Amino acid sequence: MSGPKVSIVIPTYNQADFLRDCLVAVQAQTMADWECIVVNNFSDDDTRAVALSFDDPRVTLIDFANQGVIAASRNVGIRAAKAPWVAFLDSDDLWEPAKLEVCLAAAVDGIDLVSHPEHFLKDGAIVNHTDPAPSERCRFERLLLDGNCLSPSAVLVRRELLERVGGFCEDRDVITAEDAELWLRLAAAGARMTCVTQPLGFYRLHGQQNSNSVARHMNASLVVLDRHYARLSPAAPWRYRRARARIIYAAGRTEQKLGRGLAALRLLGRAFLAWPFLPRLPVAAALAVWAMIRR
Repeated sequence: MSGPKVSIVIPTYNQADFLRDCLVAVQAQTMADWECIVVNNFSDDDTRAVALSFDDPRVTLIDFANQGVIAASRNVGIRAAKAPWVAFLDSDDLWEPAKLEVCLAAAVDGIDLVSHPEHFLKDGAIVNHTDPAPSERCRFERLLLDGNCLSPSAVLVRRELLERVGGFCEDRDVITAEDAELWLRLAAAGARMTCVTQPLGFYRLHGQQNSNSVARHMNASLVVLDRHYARLSPAAPWRYRRARARIIYAAGRTEQKLGRGLAALRLLGRAFLAWPFLPRLPVAAALAVWAMIRR
């Protein structure tokens, strides 16, 4: 018998209820020729029981201690994969039933990566969505200087290319930005990328980010920028400063949305010092000041 067409890699930790919904969405795929590899970071909830309750030979459970590095779990899944294509799915995300079928249909003419937009889901309702990421937007230079536009749960990637570039970076200083770092290495290796325009996944919003997690993602993104900037030859220094400012600005806006005005204002000030010409920066700063005055 021929092997599966797609290997689905799901890293998980203490998200048993989310994982149940996630695996139901996998089983609902209109393209049935897949294998699903759940990589469990020794959860202390019912994660193992949930995974094993799916009486489906296509679903495999691997217990693996990733030491807080989700990239390591994804790499374990890549090494266990048998299919020529790999799809990543975080255990708190969902897919539309046609996700694999539509992405595989787009993986023609030497394409190495297919992406798609995602809905943002909060309390069961769609509140927003991401935009398609056309191939021009996924060139190395654009990914580096204009920011990441791809999501792990919203891509289908050729396994041979993942293996060739060494999978996800497991360095601790890029934790939370390891996916953006991988897309950069794939682009630098000549990966041909395309996108489909319809949203095929759901990014579930739950819980709240704390200031430490916002700062950690910002710092990881800055590390990724610094590591890969040398690949550009030559790149204008102002573009590097603008890229740094965008990363810091994004962190400031996250703090602003979470109602932490002083933290937001500090970050927006840093963004201004890095590159004062970001179009939305003055408005964001004014809103942060106004929110603090009203308190």
